[in-house]
Amino acid sequence: MSKYVATTPGVYPLPDWAKDDLADLKGHQKHDLVSGDEDEEIVTVYDEAREEVVGRQQEAGLDRTVEGQLRWDDMLAHPLAVHDAVETRGIVRYYDNNNFYREPVVTDDLTFDGDIAAELETASEFADDDSLQAVVPGPYSLADLATDEHYGDDADFLDAVADFLAGEVEAFPEVETLFVLEPSLVENAPDEGEDERASEAVDTVAGAADADTDVVVHTYWGALEEKVHAHLLDADFDALGYDFVSNPEDNLYNINEYGTKNSIAAGVVDGQNTLVEDAGAISERADWLEENTPAADFETVYLTPNTELFYLPYSTFEEKLAALGEATDLAEVTA
Repeated sequence: MSKYVATTPGVYPLPDWAKDDLADLKGHQKHDLVSGDEDEEIVTVYDEAREEVVGRQQEAGLDRTVEGQLRWDDMLAHPLAVHDAVETRGIVRYYDNNNFYREPVVTDDLTFDGDIAAELETASEFADDDSLQAVVPGPYSLADLATDEHYGDDADFLDAVADFLAGEVEAFPEVETLFVLEPSLVENAPDEGEDERASEAVDTVAGAADADTDVVVHTYWGALEEKVHAHLLDADFDALGYDFVSNPEDNLYNINEYGTKNSIAAGVVDGQNTLVEDAGAISERADWLEENTPAADFETVYLTPNTELFYLPYSTFEEKLAALGEATDLAEVTA
């Protein structure tokens, strides 16, 4: 019988009170965005907001607790945006939706930074034992969103981004699970040959996690091309994530036609729509997945929103967490 785990891919909306406080302290201009050297007042607001969202996850009954990435002005690009070897320039559209990020331009060697590890250390003070989950952008997606003005070769740049992320992961405190977010594998699929390099880059990041950490590579906003899916499965990680909100049919096809990992992350809650699914509907989606993958025998099914949750109003975000936590209990009973 599959074990069901309620979790999220992180990147949460700020609580409304924190938005107001930070607007007063930071302003709204480009030079007011997070740079990694915030003053004590701003740090205090983020710390208090982080404690609140950790508490919300615990109240909702989620099995994994994320830090929330509340400091991230850039949904995936943040680790580069705060790096000393990176310049942030113009505002760029985030894939094909109505969100934007600062273009990170790499101008020097990507050395160790430790920004995400510091956030996780703070979150670990509030999280229950054995529940902390880390979230990082995948190497292919991070390289895809960035601009290289230093390494001079796409393959070398991808390797450098992967090595950078691996160094960050190695500095993490003890975490139960690591989510590696790779939407670019769907949105801007690698070409022939590049798909194998993308898999190797993912393998580099996954291999940096502690041996006891379960690594989930989460893809979303559609389904992977067949060859990309096949190459990605060659990387050594524990669970592959599928977006069953935006493209259930093609994702189901990939699993049934080509197999998948022993565990799976099922994006069954819409991370971008303000309509709140009830727990019963989410549980039924989990049942549907099991019924329609007859050859699979998943060790763990991570029930999760398909995308990051920062798109949502804070009150809707809280409701979605509550429904997800309840749905996982229902799915366990049904199984």
